[in-house]
Amino acid sequence: MFNTVERLISSRNLRPKKKEGFLKVISIFSFLGIMLGVAILIIVMSVMNGFRTELTSKILGFNPHIKIEPYSSKIDSNYKNKISNKYKDFKIVETFTGEGVIMGNNSAKGVIIKSTNDSTFLKKNLIQGNFKDFEKGSVIIGKELAINLDVVKGDILNLISTASIGTPIGSVPKRETYLISGVFDSGFYEFDQNVLFIKLNDGLSFFNKTENDIALELYISEPFKADIFKKEIEKLNENFYVYSWTDLNKSFFGALKIERNVMFVILTLIIIVAAFNIISGLTILIKNKTKEIAILKTLGLSNKSITKSFFLTGFTIGLFATITGTIIGVVFSHNIEDIRFFVSNTFNLEIFPADIYFLDKLPSEINVKSTGAIFIFSILITAIASYFPAKIVSRMDTIKALKYE
Repeated sequence: MFNTVERLISSRNLRPKKKEGFLKVISIFSFLGIMLGVAILIIVMSVMNGFRTELTSKILGFNPHIKIEPYSSKIDSNYKNKISNKYKDFKIVETFTGEGVIMGNNSAKGVIIKSTNDSTFLKKNLIQGNFKDFEKGSVIIGKELAINLDVVKGDILNLISTASIGTPIGSVPKRETYLISGVFDSGFYEFDQNVLFIKLNDGLSFFNKTENDIALELYISEPFKADIFKKEIEKLNENFYVYSWTDLNKSFFGALKIERNVMFVILTLIIIVAAFNIISGLTILIKNKTKEIAILKTLGLSNKSITKSFFLTGFTIGLFATITGTIIGVVFSHNIEDIRFFVSNTFNLEIFPADIYFLDKLPSEINVKSTGAIFIFSILITAIASYFPAKIVSRMDTIKALKYE
């Protein structure tokens, strides 16, 4: 594509003389601008991808993939059998969820009370206790909730229900005591701080509910197809509410997607601004090399070859800056949690507070497609920025350029 003469001229342009120090400064800033732009873009996209993947994983690990709630009629065994016969690989769990207030050691907190007999989530995430101890009159709470209430396995908790009981002096909120049989750690701060588990029959009794109020939670092998199965299940009985996990978290993931796209657009401007340095640098270089270009034309070098040589000058800066930025971005993204931990401990800074970002560590996922798109985009911007000033050479008048030499 580029012959020896074109490469030679380009290499000479990349090594400006001492009197052309200003061009060297512009070249350095062009290189650093593109390099940093690419690196930052890859790092931010990796963190955003990791954040989305990690949150999705936590949400799918805790929440049902599809939830069916009764409306005007009870969810009976016939309906349950219809689902299990049609979707044999679905796991069906009976559950009831309500809200209450938990009391312990001079503190109180509103919580979500999930009533279930299922062991899948708890067995996988228990850090204290044993699921065998999870029986009538016991409760399993999240790690952050245990820390906030200053309680451990074996302590007693008081729960106040949203349901009420009648007394001679009127209705009062229902209150029960439970033994803490275990503590779980899902890795999702929001769950660990606000959720506790009790047995299904305990939950129905605690909220003054019956079997008519029991909901079904479905866990499927392909959670990302939940919306497809949801539409099919809705047709089985239109008297029930059917939700998918995406319905329950739609606003959250929508906001995350918008934030990711906005960050991409904003950070892309860094690369574009750096590319303008290439345009200005090449323009100045061409103006300073007017005599040399005219001589090369007189010696028989074509306009096309001279244009290609100056294009190669700018493109080389952008290419190596993009490659360097990509390497830095990938390496930094791969080790970002170790870097965060080092900076936090060294400067005593809380860079990624779990109570704000929901997760207890900074996630990162290096996506090959995203990284490749950033690389190609940077190369494309560099090529465009290098082409237009190089095209000026073809319009140069040789006679005028040498008139006063």
